[in-house]
Amino acid sequence: MSIWTRIAEALSALAQGEPLSVVFDKLTGHVDHQPELSVGFTIAVLALGAKLAKADGQVTKDEVTAFRRVFTIDEAETANAARVYNLARQDVAGFDAYARKIAAMFGPAHRDVLEDVMEGLFLIALADGTYHPREDELLHEVARIFGLTDACFKSLRASFVEGAPRDPYDVLGIPAGTPVEEARAAWKRAVKENHPDRMLARGVPEEAIRLAERRLIALNAAWEEISAKEAA
Repeated sequence: MSIWTRIAEALSALAQGEPLSVVFDKLTGHVDHQPELSVGFTIAVLALGAKLAKADGQVTKDEVTAFRRVFTIDEAETANAARVYNLARQDVAGFDAYARKIAAMFGPAHRDVLEDVMEGLFLIALADGTYHPREDELLHEVARIFGLTDACFKSLRASFVEGAPRDPYDVLGIPAGTPVEEARAAWKRAVKENHPDRMLARGVPEEAIRLAERRLIALNAAWEEISAKEAA
């Protein structure tokens, strides 16, 4: 059963007039099962992405189609993705209400999935070629609601936003000035944890596994920068 079929089933469980945000309440308590994790992840990115797309004051064609940068969506499944997007856009609840429900659904046990959601949102924000201050404000607040540290947010932003301050130690999740051997160990550990197979195991659907490729590029670049400083 495809992720989009499961999402269609989740949407069909909504009562007449219920907002999309209720889906997260219905999924709560089931997120220890990979299928529910995948559904929750996908709807979270689509729903928050719909809110994010309006953050800079306009919804461009690039932003609407940006979900294809995160997900592989077959033409036959476009309607299901569009329905999630439109339900979120029409919901009177703000992005912060969605973020709180998502944070409550996953909880601290699935912090990695929340980071995956953030990465998807960064890809959507940058789909039109710019990173608006309002988008930065919104994403920073989502990260705070998710319980992610400021260092984690800055690391994610540096991985996606050209010209953003970037600390390679933050990218590897280690203190600045960590000895090179410890940095190497942290890099190897992070690469292993972010292998596509590990991401699938924690609930990121196969349709969104391209996020792993982007994260691995950032991790390798951070290690190269640290090792180059040590060799200089």
